[in-house]
Formats: sequence, structure tokens, C-alpha cells
Amino acid sequence: MDNFMALMEGFSVAMQPMYLLFALGGVLVGTAVGVLPGIGPAMAIALLMPITYSLDPTAAIIVFAGIYYGGMYGGSTTSILLNTPGESASVVTALEGNKMAKAGRGAAALATAAVGSFVAGTIATVLLTFLAPMLAEFAVKIGPVEYVALMVVAFLTVGALLGASVLRGLASLCIGLFLAFVGVDALTAQQRYTFGNPFLTDGIDVVLVAVALFAMGEALYIASRMRHGSVAVIPVSGNWRKWMKRDDWRRSWKPWLRGTVIGFPIGTIPAGGADVATFVSYAAERKLAKGENKAQFGKGAIEGVAGPEAANNAAAAGVLVPLLTLGIPTTATAAIMLVAFQRYQIQPGPLLFEVEGALVWALIASLYVGNLMLLVLNLPLVGLWVKILQIPRPYLYAGILVFAALGSYSVNFTPVDVWILLVIGLLGFFMRRYGYPIAPMVVGLILGPIFEDQLRRSMAISQGDPTALITSPIAAVIYATLALIFVLSFWMKKRQKAMEASLSDASVTTGGEQRPV
Repeated sequence: MDNFMALMEGFSVAMQPMYLLFALGGVLVGTAVGVLPGIGPAMAIALLMPITYSLDPTAAIIVFAGIYYGGMYGGSTTSILLNTPGESASVVTALEGNKMAKAGRGAAALATAAVGSFVAGTIATVLLTFLAPMLAEFAVKIGPVEYVALMVVAFLTVGALLGASVLRGLASLCIGLFLAFVGVDALTAQQRYTFGNPFLTDGIDVVLVAVALFAMGEALYIASRMRHGSVAVIPVSGNWRKWMKRDDWRRSWKPWLRGTVIGFPIGTIPAGGADVATFVSYAAERKLAKGENKAQFGKGAIEGVAGPEAANNAAAAGVLVPLLTLGIPTTATAAIMLVAFQRYQIQPGPLLFEVEGALVWALIASLYVGNLMLLVLNLPLVGLWVKILQIPRPYLYAGILVFAALGSYSVNFTPVDVWILLVIGLLGFFMRRYGYPIAPMVVGLILGPIFEDQLRRSMAISQGDPTALITSPIAAVIYATLALIFVLSFWMKKRQKAMEASLSDASVTTGGEQRPV
């Protein structure tokens, strides 16, 4: 009952006209960046972070949450109409959605994606509403030793599971940890890794690194792989209210629910996020389909769009559970959200619901509001999103680079930050070019100082005994859970790779085209 009353208070804040406008702006921007190939919510939040400093924390977080949810929605439009996923989690949607569009059923694919996203997002937000406070209440009781264990879980899972190679992921994590320790040691007041440069004594700003990696480095990488010529978008016609027939509704509602059940739990653990959830959902729908419906898989089955899109949005809400309650980001976008919180001197974690309860409940309430806005806007405005796809790519990526430079300069109003942006941006480009994931680097940069502080406290309490880090009962349970997550995650990734290989073989056999960004 207390949580319900707190949620009602959150709605009283989120429903204020000013915050409704911020939520609307966030979902519009999020959908737009989700539609554009190669530009995801992480890049959008990183770009907008420097120019939102004038907003109060509640407004800024609501905007970023709207971008986050909107980005999950927008990726389906590009996948269906262009066969080029705007987000990696929308790859599965392109498998069946684009086939439906080519068969003249693109409207039905867009509609089932939008409605499924709304259903899954709403159910997952309800689960977040009741699960997050319970987990936070438990997390308040953990001490420094247990928090060190949680940090180890975050480091190893994000480093090992976000990317195709475990070693490259851990190497990226180590780069982030190195950057986190640049500056002055808070305990000894000694300079570390500054190389005598006075500009580095305050450390490297996390916002600067986020903009460099997710905006500049990503834009350079996507632009380097840009295809030439005009973009062919499959047109969608007819009244959007009649896009789904009765048979489409009958075939979609069960995949929506199954996708939600699959996506939310996977989102709450560091197991690959929405990417894994969508593949698991697609595999489940293909296995459960019968008769003529099963024969349509690979040719445009609506279940192959409804289930993965529901899993995608359910996982997006699930990612917020460890972020808000433990302060642990499990995806790249969650890491950028954590940076946004910290920029306003707000530290997500066990005490967040007590210290910043009003802001958190306003954020959760805004998720309900934003989800409804996205459903109302997505279908009638699909023509607008199609026009956005026609923006010339050189203008788009040039604009991103200019925006990134201006935003970086506005952080501290010093030209040195622009040079740091250039260096780290080029580093991000080469990391993407050679298969090194950038999310572990950001996670290491964000959580490194927290890990160091909690480790020092643990050593002080145990009087330097390192065995205390693993003998705590709660810590032992956390490490056992880590082992279980690794086993489960590698099993799911193995299944995902096997499915990708089979789908690739099927595409070659049937003459399907594989389109790069």
C-alpha cells in the first residue's frame, strides 16, 4: 500500500503540464533516434546530457527515460520498412517484419510491434513498480563486503557478456578502470596517472567519455560503413486504425504475453539485455507455432514480430531494476542513464528510494505516461518517421559530430575537453572497428571509484584480511549467482549464435539480402 501511495504521488508530479511536455519531447526524440539506423538511445542521451544541465533533476531524468523507451519503439520501424535495424535489439524484428512489408503487410507488422511494445512495456513497468522497492529494501542491509561482490558481478558479467569476445570485453573494462583512476587519490591526495598534466588532476569527466564513445566514436564507425545511394523504404498505406485484422490480433496477443514473460527476467540480470531476450522470444514463437502459421516463419510470420518486440520492451524495463536498486548498469544505455543520475549528484543504489524517493516514483510514473504516449504517437505518425529515414546520412553524422563537440565544450568551457573528446572518440572508433565493446569501458569508468571506496572500507573493517571478501554468507550467495548467470548466459548466447547461423543459411538458400547499415 505504501508503494501504491508513493506511485500516486509520482503521478501527481509526472502529470504536471511541464513534465508532460518533457516526457513528450523525450519520447519523440527517442523514437526519432530509434528510427535512424545506427543511432540508439545511448547516443541520444549522451548528446543531450550536456545541454540539459539547466533542467531540474526530475525533468532531466524524465526526458532521458522517454528517450530510452522511445528508442526501443523506434527501432522496429527501420527494421520493418528498411531491413536495417536501428537498434541491435531490433535485428530479430527485421527477419519477419521486412518479409511482411515486402508482401504488402508492413502496416500489420508496424501495428503489432507498436501494440506489443505498449502491452509489454506496461506490464513490465508494473513489475518494476513492485519488484524494485522490495529489492532496494533488501539491498539496504548489505555492507561494504557484499557491495564489493556486486561490483565484481557487474564487472565480470558486463565485461564478459557484452560483446562477441570475452577477452576483448575484459580489455575494454580495464581501459575504463584505468581512466577511472586518473586524478587525485581521495585518501592519500596523491596524483595518479596524470603524467604531470594539471588538467587531469580532477580526473576525466564521465560525461565527456560518454559523449566521445557513444556519439563521436559511434558516428565515425557508422559513417565509415555507410552505404551509398538512395535509401529504399517500403511504403505503408491505408488507415492505421485498420492495419490489423481480427486474425492478426488473434495471432499476436499470446506472443505479446510470452515476450513479456521472457524479456523482463532477462533484462534484470546481466545476461546480454534485450538482444538475447529477442532471440529467445523468436525461438519460442517459432517452436510453438503450428500448421500454416509455422510454415510462414522465414516468409513473414506476424508472431515473429509480436514476440520479439514485446521481449525487447519488457527487457528495457527489466534493466531499470538493477540500475535503480543496486546502481549496476547491465547495458550500454543503462550505463549512460547512470551517468545522467550522477551528473545531478544522485547515486542509484540501495538508498535511492529513501533519499530520492520523490524523483524515483516520478520517474516510474513517467514510464506509464510515456508508454501511452508512444502508442498514441507511433501509429498515426509513421509517415513522419518514414520521412526521417530520408535524411541524407552525411548531414546526419556531421551534425552529430558538431553537436558532440559543442556539448563537450559546454561541460567545463575549456578547449582541453574538446581534445580529450577527439582522442577518446578515435579510441572508440577503433574499438568498434576491431570488435571491442565500449559498454564495459563506460561501466568500468563509472563503477571504478565506487568499487575502490567499498574495497577500502572492507579491508579496513576486516583489518586487511582478504578472505573476508568471500566468507560473508551474502557475498557467497552473490558469487554463486554469478556462476549461475555465466552458465545461463553462455547457454543462451550459444543458442543465439546457432539460430543466427541457421537464419543466415536460410537467407542464402532463399536468396534473401543482407543489408549493412
